[in-house]
Order: sequence, then structure tokens, then C-alpha cells
Amino acid sequence: MAGPFAVIARQGNSDRIFCLNAEAAGLGLARGMALADARAIWPDLITTPADSSRDAAGLEALRRLTMRYAPQVGLDGANGLVADITGVSHLFGGESELRTDLHANFTRVGFALESAIAPTKGAAWALSRHGGGIIPEGAMTAALSPLPVSALRLDSETTDALARLGLLRIADLIALPRAPLAKRFGPDLLRRLDQALGQLPEAVAAPVEAPTFSARLSLPEPIGLVSDVMAGLDRLLLVVCNKLAQAQMGARRMRFELNRVDRRVIRLEIGLARPMRDALRISALFARQVEGVDSGFGIDRLRLEAYVAEPLAPEQIGNREAQARDALADLISRLGNRLGFEHILRAHPQDSPLPENSFRLIPAVRQDASHWPAQSHLRRPVTIFPPEPLQQVSGHPPARFFWRGVQLTTLRAHGPERITPDWWNTPPSWSMGLRDYWRIETSEGPRLWVFHTPQAPAWAVQGEFL
Repeated sequence: MAGPFAVIARQGNSDRIFCLNAEAAGLGLARGMALADARAIWPDLITTPADSSRDAAGLEALRRLTMRYAPQVGLDGANGLVADITGVSHLFGGESELRTDLHANFTRVGFALESAIAPTKGAAWALSRHGGGIIPEGAMTAALSPLPVSALRLDSETTDALARLGLLRIADLIALPRAPLAKRFGPDLLRRLDQALGQLPEAVAAPVEAPTFSARLSLPEPIGLVSDVMAGLDRLLLVVCNKLAQAQMGARRMRFELNRVDRRVIRLEIGLARPMRDALRISALFARQVEGVDSGFGIDRLRLEAYVAEPLAPEQIGNREAQARDALADLISRLGNRLGFEHILRAHPQDSPLPENSFRLIPAVRQDASHWPAQSHLRRPVTIFPPEPLQQVSGHPPARFFWRGVQLTTLRAHGPERITPDWWNTPPSWSMGLRDYWRIETSEGPRLWVFHTPQAPAWAVQGEFL
């Protein structure tokens, strides 16, 4: 962005500069400065609020980029990275060449940085924030001595207290007896000094890498037949499913990438109704999409990734309940990949005495969807529909009545079961108040769930039993 620019973050009761560009820094603005003071120096300063989540995602992307130079790369605060390059620099021709390559890579992706290479983490932190460079072995004290005491990663209170005593540079601290320093400023001052000078070890704390479930296949000759693509997919599925099994995970969404020789990338994706790592069942879900692929002049590289995975514990082979669950999951997966998973719904029980409110429709792939209670003292019909009035009713419970144009005769009646609507959530259909429900078996065959409204005497049927 052209012109002085700064990112603002809320700290305490005031807005402060979180970071700024070179033009703003050239005007005398600095990180941590209050926005009011910055605008007093430059009223036309362009600002934008800080976005911590996007900053964290960007820093993580840069951390992964930096893993080109070291196997262990950790986060160092909100705007820094630290890497242990022990035994790595010779691969780039030396430390200076490695640092040059690092700067070139960051510049290529649009970032400017300051970096330093030193025998200790503390020394590298200090030098990177005060000009950058390389500290060779044996030159630690000479390199750190001219730097301000703030380069030791001390809090502002300690730094201010040292400044009041005239201790402004690291050389001033090295020359003083240690016991009085520890007594007056606490052990943290000496700990940071020892870490920077290499007298106290400090490891690079790299975050644990999340497991990735992917595999790729480079082909010696381009392929184009559906059978060849499916053969390559099956090979990749065996690798990915094996990785999932080792982590006791199952795939929920998978992406299959086909790289054509003309550099076009075809991406096929499937969703799964439940976590899965069965290669044969997953392959069948991809088959329909693979048939429609335009291979052009040929495909020379394949890549498969389970980019969404969830825990999946081992299951007993041949378990009938598991087989039935897998069959239902395969059906939902096939329908969902064709119609969209948001259109595949299931009834989810919820606590309400009203038949209309006893369930709600949710996506069938929801993992928190519980099953209907296995046993209940309440008998409910399999089919529930909006109330349909009964005609020419005689008796209570009805001995004869007409329903859907057919005269029915009651053989047995069980009830009544009185249901009172929820006073806080009453559907319009319950405006008449309570209902008395009966289970009626008819001589003609239908087994109905009928109700009577005492307030306005009437009969209606709302469900049918099997």
C-alpha cells in the first residue's frame, strides 16, 4: 500500500500500532506507539484493525515455508520464527548462502524480514531485531555487547529500571557482579543473559505437526483410460487408508487430483456419511466421477488426500450391526455425492410430548445424531401425518366411523393417553388445547392413532401403526 500505513491493535484502553510499513517507520512511528500519538505526528496515517486469526494463519504458512531450511521451526511470539539449522547450512553452501536464500524466498512471496544466525536462540533473537547478521562461533560476547538490554527479551519494567541506573547495553551487564543483579532484578535477568551467551541451554520448541493423509503417484507414461486411472486410484487408496488405520482415523472428505500433461489439474471430491478407511468402498464412490474425466493428451500424475478425517476405532470384522451401519452409510454417501449432503435428512428425536415436536430433521451425516430410544413405555405409530377428521363417529371411543371414504369398525381400543401442549411452544394445530389419544384396531385391518378434543368435541386420526 502506498503511503504511511499501520495495523492497529487494541491494548488495554487504547489503540496501538501493531505493525507498520517502512514509510511509516521513516516518519518516526514505531510498534507499540499509541494511535493518538502516531496521528499527532502524521494525521494522514492509513490504518486497519489487526486480524489475529489471519495473522496466525499467515505466520503458520511462513513457518512451513521456513521448514525448507530446518527440520525444527517454531513460532517466536506473534511476529517471529526460530529454526534450529544445526548440521543444515552446508547443504546451501554455508550460513551466509542459506540466509541469502531465505531472504530471496520471503521476497518472492511478498514479505520483507530481518534475520540472524547465531550459536544460541537468544543471540539470534537479539541480533535479528537490531540489524540482523551472522554471529560466528567464539564471537558471541563481542557481537552482543553493543546491543541494548532490551535485546535480552526482558519486560519493559526491568528495562526501564536498568536504564535509570545507566545500564543501557548488554556490555554493562556482563561487567557487573551477578549476585547484586539477581538480588535487585530477580533471576529472570540472569537467565536471559545466560541463554543469549550460551551458558544456559534453550531448545527450539517446534509445534507438533498434524498428520497428513495423502499419497501421490508420478507415472512414467501418460494414461487416459478409465481403467488405468482407477488402478492408480486403488494404489493410492491402499497407502492413504493404511495411514488412516495407523492413526485410528477415518476419512470424511477426500480429494483426488489428476494432473494432465498440459498442466491442467482436475479435482474430484467425495464426502462420506461416516468416517471410513475401506479402500474398496471409497473407490466405488469415486468411480462415477472418474468416468466423466476428460484426460486430454494424458494424465501423468495422481494425488489423493483425505483432507477431513475423524477418529475411527477398530471394529470387529463380520459384526452384523456394523455391516448394517456401513450399508446405510454407503447409501447416504452415494446420494449425498449426487444430490448434496444438505438434502439428505434424518429424523432426530427431541424431548417433547407433542407428536409434531417429538423430532426434527437434521443432515443425515451429522455425527451427534442419536438413535431413537430402543424401548419406550409410549406406543407411537410408524407413520404420523397431519390430523384428518373422522366422519359419522358413533360411541366413545368410536365404535364405527368413516375415514378416507371408508367405513371402519373398531375391534379393540386402548387408551386414553392425555397429551397437553407445551405452554411455551404450542403449534397452531394445538389451539384447541389438550387431546386424548387412542390406539384403535379395526376389523377391516387399519390400526390407527386417533384423538379426541374434549374442549370442542371432535375426533381425528393422526397416525397409522404397522
